[in-house]
Amino acid sequence: MRHSGLPLLLTCLLLAACTPLAVAPPVPATPAPIAVPLVPPARSENVLTIDTQATLLTITVRRGGALARLGHDHVVASRTVTGWVAPALRQADFQFRLDAMSVDESALRTNAGLETTPSAEAIAGTRHNMLVRVLDAERYPDVRIQAALQASGNAVDAAITLHGVTRQVVVPVKLVQALDGSSLRASGAFVLKQSDFGIVPFAILGGAMAVQDPMELAFDIVANHKASAPGSASAPAQ
Repeated sequence: MRHSGLPLLLTCLLLAACTPLAVAPPVPATPAPIAVPLVPPARSENVLTIDTQATLLTITVRRGGALARLGHDHVVASRTVTGWVAPALRQADFQFRLDAMSVDESALRTNAGLETTPSAEAIAGTRHNMLVRVLDAERYPDVRIQAALQASGNAVDAAITLHGVTRQVVVPVKLVQALDGSSLRASGAFVLKQSDFGIVPFAILGGAMAVQDPMELAFDIVANHKASAPGSASAPAQ
């Protein structure tokens, strides 16, 4: 009888490993949810529209602690990014909905080099916990990024709003722009800390099983005059 609780303990540990984060206690004067829709500059500024179907943003969170082998790393993806880019102003403003994000698409896990294979039940549990227990997606449904290109042309100053908290970060970026200015592609990768947005990384057993604080973000954003139009010849952005 002394071993009868072991399977239950292991099951709890496995489920806990797929719970990505825990929410920090609320703080006073929490900013209001993001206002939509996004309003672009005047048309005379040659504003490009985000091509939602061609744009992908991924977030990878990794397991940690001495018992990390019992859990899974996860890849969350957004294919619903909307907004605009104004090359002449060197500015962009876009957002995506949390409840439209996918969790652990097989191809994206492979691309990220993740070795384990979570079950469908584990993936569903992770998505539920992420939206309900962690991000409070009903109250804060959107993530918004407002960016301004630096003079060097290889980084942007970005204001990222997540979970009601806005942080200023410098994001490296590679830009490719069509010769006629009709389209632009921005890609890159960077790391954010969950704790910077008021989120406490999940941990149990004194940290023996935990989710690491860093989130690895990668983006490939396409914008053009007509989002459904085929891409045109490209050249490095100026």
